Amino acid sequence: MFKEDYNISITGRQLYTAEDRGEVTLSTTGTYTQREGARFIAYKEYDEDDPKLAHTAVLKIEPGKVTMIRQGSSTRLILEEGRRHLCLYDTGFGSLTVGVFTSRLNADLGREGGSLDIRYTLDIDSNLSSQNELTVTVAPRPQTNRLLDLEQ
Repeated sequence: MFKEDYNISITGRQLYTAEDRGEVTLSTTGTYTQREGARFIAYKEYDEDDPKLAHTAVLKIEPGKVTMIRQGSSTRLILEEGRRHLCLYDTGFGSLTVGVFTSRLNADLGREGGSLDIRYTLDIDSNLSSQNELTVTVAPRPQTNRLLDLEQ
């Protein structure tokens, strides 16, 4: 069961060249849990072409390491501060192997949520593709009083 009881805000910034930059923001609901020493942030990503089609994205946060997984695809990015990993990335037209080097990983997560701040580069065939920043915040959704909702 996917109980969406947390607000999740994600901002991704990409720098391809000095003139070519991009930014994507997403505000959604999802889950935030802890199991076996790792924290998990999960939320649904909807297809732009078919809004009925959704995949669950999961961020697995361990000390010094974040793994980004998109269920239903081969995408699995490993972000570990000071290390480069070769990872699979599903483009929608097929998978490719990318190098991921994480220069900064700051996880300030506690029992009730918190934030992630990650800086990393992507390379293809050892050629720099983009510099990236990812900021994720997670906080409990305010509990609504169902009795008040019914009275209105």
